[in-house]
Amino acid sequence: MKSLALNSICVTGLLAALAMPVQSVAQKPSVTQEQESASTGFTHYTVKDLGFVGANFNQPGQPFEISNNGWVAGGAGVGSDYGPPEHAVLWREGSMIDIGDPGLGDNSIAFGVNELGLAVGEAEDTATDLSTTEDFCGFEFMGYTSSPTPCVPFISNGGKMVALKTLGGVNGAAFWINSWGLIAGYAENSIADSTCAGTGSAQIYQFKPVAWFGSRILPLPTAGKDFNDPDGVALAVNDLGQVVGSTGTCASFNPSALFNLQPVHAVLWENGIARDLGSLPDESNYVAQNINNRGEVVGGPEYAGQAFSWTAESGMQGLGTVEGDNYSFGIGINDEGEIIGVSANFSAEGAINTIRGFVRQNGKLVDINTLIVGRNPFPQSFSSNVGPTGLVTACHINASGEIDGIAVDPDGFTHAYVAIPVN
Repeated sequence: MKSLALNSICVTGLLAALAMPVQSVAQKPSVTQEQESASTGFTHYTVKDLGFVGANFNQPGQPFEISNNGWVAGGAGVGSDYGPPEHAVLWREGSMIDIGDPGLGDNSIAFGVNELGLAVGEAEDTATDLSTTEDFCGFEFMGYTSSPTPCVPFISNGGKMVALKTLGGVNGAAFWINSWGLIAGYAENSIADSTCAGTGSAQIYQFKPVAWFGSRILPLPTAGKDFNDPDGVALAVNDLGQVVGSTGTCASFNPSALFNLQPVHAVLWENGIARDLGSLPDESNYVAQNINNRGEVVGGPEYAGQAFSWTAESGMQGLGTVEGDNYSFGIGINDEGEIIGVSANFSAEGAINTIRGFVRQNGKLVDINTLIVGRNPFPQSFSSNVGPTGLVTACHINASGEIDGIAVDPDGFTHAYVAIPVN
């Protein structure tokens, strides 16, 4: 397989990747890292299994964000067998709540949730009179629907799903909601996007990063001091209203990132101004994935390269990878500056050798699987039939240091998990 981006939607496309044949054998964590993770000075975790991500063991899905008080937002297959429909869900105290029933249509995903349990995401809107030939949210690509349908940004209080405004186009998606109810995402306008030509994309119109508050929508610029891009996505917003994401050009649908963007610039929006966060030597195509309330940003490159952190004082800094890997992506950061994400090793042919969630501790990226104490229901291993198992992603970290993500059990089935710090 090709080295898919392990980024913004916390590796949604990973589920398909793990099902593909893999010829390589995983590299086990090095003795050095095992010894270090067992030593003092490292935070360790117990693992809470939230269960299969779908209605039964062979359904796809995953968690995305965990709020400071323990709400977990995600998506889960709820059909009788592998396939449609996919519903937005919340996990609370170990139970999964289907907030996509009733929804706006058959399929939906929740990407973000705040402490009030307000969830945001994307949903098919089959009640609208509008139509589209674009597979904007990829539900057709992923096999959840047989034809393109309008896909709109939504907010849900757990009982009712309400569509958010777009910029005059049919489609959009909401990714993050902060403590004050400010939402970050992106929305389509009605201007034809010339950069879609020749990309193989079904996308026709431009899509812009936006912020929603109440009934208002605010477009964010995709041009700055040193760049001018037609398209962009906003992926996170902190409680100070600072927004991060990426700008670039139209591309074919990316099943890992779940958008039609070819990212070029990692961007911070502040006071209506777009700021390019730069790049690392010999790397390109950056996404700014998350920002904490101190203005610290994490993200990474779309394909080959390493996770980064960014501050106004230090600029962009490379974080390296877990020992033995050749790719990493920073996905989450809390106000304590704790960084989590995904690290992987791909063969020259693009096959997965290893993939694991990481936690940055003592200045280096550490395989979270080596930090688990007590009973671990997801032992880390590799099988030519199952693929990588263990805690294969770390998606978000809250103020208490709790981490959510995807785990794969020894039978190859996908679970949601929460890792809870014990020291």
